[in-house]
Amino acid sequence: MNHSVLSRYLSVSPEVAEALEAQKPVVALESTIISHGMPYPQNVETAMRVEQVVRDNGAVPATIAVMNGKLCAGLSPEQIEFLGKTGQSALKVSRRDLPFAVSSRDTVGATTVAATMIVAELAGVKIFATGGIGGVHRGAPTSFDISADLQELASTSVAVVCAGAKSILDLELTQEYLETHGVAVIGYQTDCWPAFYTRRSDYEVDYRLESTGEIADVLFHKWQLGLNGGVVVCVPVPETYEQDEVLINNAISEALTEMNTQGITGKKTTPFLLEKIATITGGSSLETNIQLVLNNATVASQIAVNYSELR
Repeated sequence: MNHSVLSRYLSVSPEVAEALEAQKPVVALESTIISHGMPYPQNVETAMRVEQVVRDNGAVPATIAVMNGKLCAGLSPEQIEFLGKTGQSALKVSRRDLPFAVSSRDTVGATTVAATMIVAELAGVKIFATGGIGGVHRGAPTSFDISADLQELASTSVAVVCAGAKSILDLELTQEYLETHGVAVIGYQTDCWPAFYTRRSDYEVDYRLESTGEIADVLFHKWQLGLNGGVVVCVPVPETYEQDEVLINNAISEALTEMNTQGITGKKTTPFLLEKIATITGGSSLETNIQLVLNNATVASQIAVNYSELR
């Protein structure tokens, strides 16, 4: 996309633009966690805390969303507050929704992992921190319900730092899908996929790396070789905030049963399940969600710092 066309659609905040120009470390942050992932005011408080964690670790945060038909890389505190109050009435924007979001000048859209990756790459941001990626849903062999996040990882050159795929998903099929599309899964100081709410699962990562410098080095060489596409960096939730595996799996099963009973499908599934699980666990799963996002932002910022030094 040439510069004049890009400027028509993309709005980069002055802070993020200055950092990118100087090749300083920048970390992309998604916005569906603000609108669809948590209730107000915890969503806004968490978003601001995550941005501060990024700054504390030497990088510049670029929270991404659609505001008034513009793809925004870097939001002001006022915009984050507005998005948090807008909540689930904001358009949930994935790849297929982007042209509709920008065609209307009054659209407020929260970007999923897939859309955040697209906007991050357009802006020139290579490292992205989120909670958990989407994946292959349970029952997908008959429903074909597979998150667009996975296909985006196959084609868009942004590293996604997360606590694994959300454990409401089919982790085995998610792993197989990523392998088919050549997306490497790195475990940061872990041999296995974390399962979002818990630190472990039955599935091994492709490579275990011990330091953020090693991860940055792999990313640098991957893209220098012209190997387009993303990488998943899995970071287990801090042990203090890990959920009991039996209790959280029971909560997930109960939430899935209720979701199927109510006939909830598509974009509404993940927000419904996260909210239901939070209710069942008495709010403890929400605290886990908050803490793992903060932890992921710390690791992503350190990777971004290491990556900018290589560049």
